Amino acid sequence: MNSKLKEPFVRITKREDTPLLKAWGIRLFSLLLALITCAGIIYLIVKLNPLKVYVAMWEGAFGTSKRSWITARDTMMLLCIGVGLAPAFKMRFWNIGAEGQILAGGLATAACMIYFGSSMPTWALLIVSFAASCIAGAVWGFVPAAFKARFDTNETLFTLMMNYVAIQLTSFFITKWENPIGSNTVGIINQSTKAGWLPSFLGQQYMLNVIIVMTLTIAVYIYLRWSKHGYEIAVVGESERTAKYIGINVKKVIIRTVALSGGLCGVAGFLAVSGASHTISTNTAGGRGFTAIIVAWLAKFNPLVMFFVSLLLAFLQKGAVEIASRYDLNDYASQMITGIILFFILGSEFFINYKLIFRGKKEVN
Repeated sequence: MNSKLKEPFVRITKREDTPLLKAWGIRLFSLLLALITCAGIIYLIVKLNPLKVYVAMWEGAFGTSKRSWITARDTMMLLCIGVGLAPAFKMRFWNIGAEGQILAGGLATAACMIYFGSSMPTWALLIVSFAASCIAGAVWGFVPAAFKARFDTNETLFTLMMNYVAIQLTSFFITKWENPIGSNTVGIINQSTKAGWLPSFLGQQYMLNVIIVMTLTIAVYIYLRWSKHGYEIAVVGESERTAKYIGINVKKVIIRTVALSGGLCGVAGFLAVSGASHTISTNTAGGRGFTAIIVAWLAKFNPLVMFFVSLLLAFLQKGAVEIASRYDLNDYASQMITGIILFFILGSEFFINYKLIFRGKKEVN
């Protein structure tokens, strides 16, 4: 006996193309829904006026000039890492090793500050530290890239494992450089001389951080969009077979691109040590290597769009800390708000890329 299969209540189909304006409209609508949801949860749990909570979040990130510049510093860190991940991700090489690449760059910077701090002028030491951080991060990217190109290893696991190698290597040098002896910390490096510290510029402590990262962001955008290398990265990302067919050396492109990715993440280590904390620890990366994956993904690997995503995430982090301290909320409550907002923003990508078709009804755009 034949039975007619019922049409499913809802079908999910891939969108051909979503106009840019419509895509950003969906993202903004999802952000509005997230704020409304958080407002309801805030009121139900702690009986606080949600508007006051959101004002407190704004003040936590931009309430004073000092807070604004700290938010800018953290935005630049996230942006630098996200920009570093962009070339590898666009090539569909899933570089999950940014944490290790940041630590490698930070470790190289700390070594330069410790060993050359008394023998080099500051300008030369900064150049050497910057170059060393790039090279260290590039090496940390080169190793998994070479194995991927030669043996087709799983880059996700390989780059992830390289994070743990970097952590252990950092721990080794911390015990070697500890100051004071027995503290198991490096302490503030060159605190009296400030050798190797990024200096203030135009009266702002973190202005050079902003200039360096924004310069790299524009450079990578141009590199990916208009250079021959950027074209090769895009082709390899779409299809390795097509790339080989048109004469692209896929192995060379993989190694070159991931080394570049690691080098840019290494610069973030330079900024963390030379431009912010002036010390090195296993927490120097602080999980930002994983957070930057969200930055790169939401921005569709566009370095210019990453600026706005990085700013949003830095704002949420600073705002969460502020409401936790001002209203005596624990970290879990403040992080829950951040998580809800990110959930809605990430969820909006589904409706940008797919559409719902209900049984007997028209498509839901």
